[in-house]
Amino acid sequence: MRFPIRHRGVLALLWSSAVAGCNTVTPVAYSEVASAHYLAPNTSDSSGRVPYRYASSVDWRSYDKVMLDPVVIYRGRDHQFGDMSEQDKVKLAAYMRSRFLESLSTRFAVVGQRQPNTLRVRLTLTGAVTNTPVLGTMSRFDLAGAVYNGVQTARDGEGLLTGSVLYVVEVLDAPSGRLLSAFVSKQYPSPYDVKASVGALAAAEAGIDKGADALVAQLR
Repeated sequence: MRFPIRHRGVLALLWSSAVAGCNTVTPVAYSEVASAHYLAPNTSDSSGRVPYRYASSVDWRSYDKVMLDPVVIYRGRDHQFGDMSEQDKVKLAAYMRSRFLESLSTRFAVVGQRQPNTLRVRLTLTGAVTNTPVLGTMSRFDLAGAVYNGVQTARDGEGLLTGSVLYVVEVLDAPSGRLLSAFVSKQYPSPYDVKASVGALAAAEAGIDKGADALVAQLR
């Protein structure tokens, strides 16, 4: 049976919706990060953005300075980069450090050495998913894609054929080295962020933007 041309795009996207999970990954408690044995399932997070967390009792207002380590690209066996090129990993790591530094500087004075009342932030890039070329953007305008993305928007979920970024944040008291907070995060743009669907790394970079702002909000 042959369908009219006007319906073929819709049918293709319906099929894509059924297999959209192939473009998504579920973060794990990465076994080779320094805080791995502290991390526990985060039962208070229903979104899946922060599935593992460690938190101690901290008055974040007592800190007014921050040190940001260079971003580490995770090399453990349980990494979630798929077949991403080393060049793209390096590009994402550089973007992550720049964007987190920008956000942290709105709350803290950025310093280069340990001082009293200073936080040390370590970021580990553990995985990423690239956008699906062309179809990711087309799905924002096709009827079937609009329905799927509308449902995902209501759920704060991922858009159809959209990329994401996965990473670990570790926050320490800089003078003592004591771990104050750690978490695994998965971030991705809104399903209707068309700009974030154009370009292989655009969604991962948009996820980094969201993650950087979320961290600063947590530390206020």
